[in-house]
Amino acid sequence: FRAPVSVLEQAVADVFEEVLGIDRVGADDDFFALGGNSLLATQVVARLSTALETRVAVRTLFEAPTVEALAARMESHVGGGGRRALEPVQRPAHIPLSLAQQRMWFLNRFDPESGVNNIPVAVRLTGHLSLQALRAAIRDVLSRHEILRTVYPEVDGVATQMILPASAVKQDLTVETVVAPELLPRMVEFVSAGFDVTAKPPVRAGLFMLSKQAIAENLLDVDCVLVFVVHHIASDGFSTGPLARDVMLAYNARVQGETPGWSPLPVQFADFALWQREVLGSESDPKSLLSEQISYWSTQLAGMPSVLDLPKDFARPAVASYAGAVRRLTLSADFVAQLNEVARASQTSLFMVVHTALAVLLARLSGTADIAIGTPVAGRGERELDDMIGMFVNTLVLRTKIEPGATFGELLAVVREVDLSAFAHADLPFERLVEVIGPERSQAYSPLFQVMLTFQNMGLTRFELPDLTVSAVPFDDGMAKFDLQITLIENAAGGLDVQLNYATDLFTAETIDLVGSRYVRVLEAFAADVNSIAGEVPLTDARELAEIASWNETACGVDGSQTLVSLFERQVGLTPDAVAVVCEGECFTYAE
Repeated sequence: FRAPVSVLEQAVADVFEEVLGIDRVGADDDFFALGGNSLLATQVVARLSTALETRVAVRTLFEAPTVEALAARMESHVGGGGRRALEPVQRPAHIPLSLAQQRMWFLNRFDPESGVNNIPVAVRLTGHLSLQALRAAIRDVLSRHEILRTVYPEVDGVATQMILPASAVKQDLTVETVVAPELLPRMVEFVSAGFDVTAKPPVRAGLFMLSKQAIAENLLDVDCVLVFVVHHIASDGFSTGPLARDVMLAYNARVQGETPGWSPLPVQFADFALWQREVLGSESDPKSLLSEQISYWSTQLAGMPSVLDLPKDFARPAVASYAGAVRRLTLSADFVAQLNEVARASQTSLFMVVHTALAVLLARLSGTADIAIGTPVAGRGERELDDMIGMFVNTLVLRTKIEPGATFGELLAVVREVDLSAFAHADLPFERLVEVIGPERSQAYSPLFQVMLTFQNMGLTRFELPDLTVSAVPFDDGMAKFDLQITLIENAAGGLDVQLNYATDLFTAETIDLVGSRYVRVLEAFAADVNSIAGEVPLTDARELAEIASWNETACGVDGSQTLVSLFERQVGLTPDAVAVVCEGECFTYAE
């Protein structure tokens, strides 16, 4: 360990420590070697940009990943002007939606009964539970987060945010007793029901009791599952952590007869929505951040195919049902270590490695070189957003040209440039991007991309409550927003759990299992030799090859002394009245 020696090095080390959640970072420590990745890199540069009043590019962190090197690269730019700090502001009479919320509002008005944009979180509670304390905790959380008590009415033709006072929100906890076989179906039904976001806050909570026994006043001995569901207009996947944490913290206080001791949030979502519009600027201003990013994406995605046509089991329906299912597999810790070594050796990240492998696979399966993959980014660069619930997530379109004769190393270099450029232009909301690009729109598939790659490394949130055991409850809600979504989740063993969420309109489970096994095969070839030709990696294993060979076993014995005429005469004798020829609607038998 060598301590940072300058104020600037210390500032960089402090941000590394904060983002990575570690206690001590030295001048020689490498961000990626400490566990950093592409997604966390965007947080680092956003926080350094604010703290040092400058603009730091994601690319700079990849090129200079140690504390000392990054500080040296930034030294001449400090104080050069960063974007305005995120802080509470004076609010107008009608608070606008954030740009991403606008699309969610429109989709909800189009189909308020749909649950496809609902964000669920479930935890299992076992032990002694106070329903009174739990209800009070939920009210505490609604009071803390304005976004959970916001409705979105239309005023003069424009959607607005209307924040209700905590006293006016009648959010209650639905308590229901179920038997074990009914638990999952009932949870899916609960989280899949739609919301009318213009009428009341789009959040609900349910408690599904598998067993309960009263042991004291307001205290039950239980085995149950607590489920929250929030519409995407008010939440995102990253918000499930702060939501579950705040409920548990408030419960812990309430069960002891106290109020939660948390500090007030530095800002609320309405402040963010107003700040975002100011930071992005106006499209009419060619020098604004919004105009600059629109220009980048318009060039990057020009002429892109509307649909990535993967081999399907069923014809694509005219309107997607969003029905889905999940298949799973696991990459071992040793294998993930190999992939990380590839990333380190190429100055990339694990995300870029798995992205390259997926692009290669999709190119092979679809027979096209132009591959577009969607990926979410947290959109929480500013530290003020760390503890907030809200819709901050954005979606990037990663478009890559995959040449089959290129090596993995060459393709990884291409993907590195694509990903770094995309992360540097991650402020333009996806919903506005769709409007700008104007792809052919269809209810049969998602615009701009149909395959999503998600990398989750948020860590496992653990709670300790008196007399109560709390554990996460992952479950499949039976929905799929895309043709295929591949989610890689870091597990406690150091490996990656891979979830393949797929549209059952298009694929069978067997086909998705093949996709999963072929993805692993590409990753294995990548890890074994980055100089191997990507287009030459065998996608089929010995079992599949044997099966294909069996299909081709069509040989039959032929009597060499027979002629075509004698064979025909034999058939005439066997089936004289059978139809031999059909010509322009007229039939002729063998005898004829």
